[in-house]
Amino acid sequence: MSQTAYRTHHATEVTEELIGQKVTLAGWVDRRRDHGGVAFIDLRDSTGLVQIVIYDEEIARPLRSEFVVQVVGEVRERPDGNENEHLSTGKVEVVVESLKVLAKSDALPFQVSTALENEAENKLPGEDVRLKYRYLDLRRPSMQKNLKLRSDMTRAARHALEDMDFTEVETPTFIKSTPEGARDFVVPARLVPGSWYALPQSPQLLKQLLMVGGVERYFQLARCYRDEDFRADRQPEFTQLDMEMSYVDQEDVMAMAEKVIAAIWKTQGYDVKLPIDRITWQDAMDKYGSDKPDLRFGNPIVELTDYFKNTPFRVFQAPYVGAVVFEGGADTPRRQFDAWQEWARQRGAKGLAYVQFTGDGTLKGPVAKNLSDEERNGLKEAVGAKDGDAVFFAAGSRESSQLLLGAARVEIARRAGLLDPKKFAFTWVVDFPLFKRTDDPDDDDVAVGHSKWTSMHHPFTMPSADWIDKFDKDPEHAMSDSYDIVCNGEEMGGGSVRIHRNDIQERVLDVLGIGEEEAQEKFGFLLEAFKYGAPPHAGIALGWDRTVSILAGADTIRDVIAFPKAGGGRDPLTGAPAPISDAQRAETGVDYDPEEDKD
Repeated sequence: MSQTAYRTHHATEVTEELIGQKVTLAGWVDRRRDHGGVAFIDLRDSTGLVQIVIYDEEIARPLRSEFVVQVVGEVRERPDGNENEHLSTGKVEVVVESLKVLAKSDALPFQVSTALENEAENKLPGEDVRLKYRYLDLRRPSMQKNLKLRSDMTRAARHALEDMDFTEVETPTFIKSTPEGARDFVVPARLVPGSWYALPQSPQLLKQLLMVGGVERYFQLARCYRDEDFRADRQPEFTQLDMEMSYVDQEDVMAMAEKVIAAIWKTQGYDVKLPIDRITWQDAMDKYGSDKPDLRFGNPIVELTDYFKNTPFRVFQAPYVGAVVFEGGADTPRRQFDAWQEWARQRGAKGLAYVQFTGDGTLKGPVAKNLSDEERNGLKEAVGAKDGDAVFFAAGSRESSQLLLGAARVEIARRAGLLDPKKFAFTWVVDFPLFKRTDDPDDDDVAVGHSKWTSMHHPFTMPSADWIDKFDKDPEHAMSDSYDIVCNGEEMGGGSVRIHRNDIQERVLDVLGIGEEEAQEKFGFLLEAFKYGAPPHAGIALGWDRTVSILAGADTIRDVIAFPKAGGGRDPLTGAPAPISDAQRAETGVDYDPEEDKD
């Protein structure tokens, strides 16, 4: 509905059909141009721009960028040669009869003008400045588009889930601290001194209780909180689309999620081919060096452990040797190969070995002279290279080497311009291990429990059918019924079949080193619920911020969140986190000492 107390139309509704009619518009002064007694104003609202013509100098003189104005005027066709094909309103303009300034604006800390969006003078400031003045940053067209996209996606997901008979249920924000793989944010309970609430890392246990409660099909756009070390695409508070179902298996959940994803992408005119392809976790690591492989391009990793089993090259005398082809990289200057070494060292590696196959087939590079004649002669065929290519190698432990090669594979594609943000390559990653080692140097997750094993996903994941009877006897090889949905090298979401039997749950906790007393303390309410007939259930959650950023083609999730945090969880807009007064601190009970009560 366009008509309100301040307007009859939005800016982009002013088209040729309204020529000769009077309209009332309201919005910001985007840009002003003066031409010999005539002022042209680009008026901007949430829909876009329309040109306003002012012949009265007294009306035009006070106007500045970002003044909020109401305009009454007649729509006319622009003179020949003055059309603007880049605007939907580019064939018309509004001649001002009256103009009212609704609010003035001070000089801006940075430019938000639509007209300057792609011009050199519109270079955005640093992120801290953008976030400090987020209300101005949000006026920019790209940010408006992202917020509208997010809204459209939410509506589409809701409709898809409603069509599948899901019930939307809100779960609490204040809960008890439970181990889920990250640090909790905690809140002091003033009315119970010395006690604390935790903010939920996810609604995991609560949605399982909803299944016990007979809801059967639940969803929620849930706010989640994790006190994690800062990364570019992490936020201390985030949103996930949470979905859970009773009396289902892995296939049911994946089929449901595919319908939701297809509906979301349809909002932007994309048809997602269903069913979505699958790859096992092991194949993803072996071929792409990632459990979230980017499949917009090929160039899989080639394992060469057997190829170099008798090598004289000491570096390749390792548990694992792998390679990835750098297509067309043979002519790369030495200084750029040196830069690749620095790139690898920034990822914790000692370097990135390489060879070059020159145009005439000659093998050169630092590694080449260390290989045997047999290894040199067969290497091009073994890695699938051709003349003019270079090849990068990694040797050492399997996981760290594959991670390095996987990152190199993506970096090669990035530099070659193969990461098209408008191309979407989906895959399910399935057959995950049930556990992972707690001493893995490449993993910064917080371990759940107190043993050398922690959960690959979370402690409530069901072992796969083949491992139900033996997962606790061989944790290293035990597999789970879990699955991740991946798009363009990003994990959009993940889920699993949940444990619904106390005996299995207790055995999993035992592997994690969580004893009966601790289990009762941490999540005894869930174990108690399982005693009263818990149905088989499974679910999945989509990281909503990340999903929106993928579809929007945004460089960071912060560009699809209205008010995100900066590095270290800081909020430049409000100044949070901030100290509290002594009186507030005393009132919270943070410093409560039970020994003082005894006295």
